[in-house]
Amino acid sequence: MGYLAEAGLILSEVLFGILIGIFAVRVLLQLVRASFHNPLSQFFYRATNPLLMPLRKFLAPWGRLDTAGALVTFLICVVQVVVQTALFNRPPPLLALIPGWSPPLLATLLFAAAALINLMLTLYFWLIIARVIVSFVHPDPRHPMMPILLQLTEPVFGPLRRTLPTLGPFDLSPLVATLGVVLARVLVVQPLNDLAVMMSLT
Repeated sequence: MGYLAEAGLILSEVLFGILIGIFAVRVLLQLVRASFHNPLSQFFYRATNPLLMPLRKFLAPWGRLDTAGALVTFLICVVQVVVQTALFNRPPPLLALIPGWSPPLLATLLFAAAALINLMLTLYFWLIIARVIVSFVHPDPRHPMMPILLQLTEPVFGPLRRTLPTLGPFDLSPLVATLGVVLARVLVVQPLNDLAVMMSLT
């Protein structure tokens, strides 16, 4: 692969990552019932509403899950796989270069699922890191980021705190949550990628 193609691949990964991330965060904000009046929430809602609101006429939310947002997020991942395959003749991130790689439909869907799960794990890894940093620096609680950060991470930290033994002032939940992210990449993302590779070669 030439330098321009490699640069184009990196650029496409960044652009698709940002786009997927915006819709994924929108889905997460609705899952945790984040305040709509928060300026950060308003940004994500305004950025995604032009596409999601028409879809909601056909895909009603399922409880807290924004089904339209989840579908669009996954479809963008599918488009990413297709575009990168067509333009660069290579699989999406985390996959080895396979000459003549051209996956069938099911393999493409598996690649997209693996990419989406990996993105969500990466997002939560950095949310966990941010939560740990916040616990040390104690920023202004009125900052719009604070309630969003707490609401997005508490569904992960809360059950862990109730399960793990208490060690005085030490909270083991961030460490265990980070370990869970790493293990999920090894036990979920990579097997999905490997299965998709095998299917694409059959």
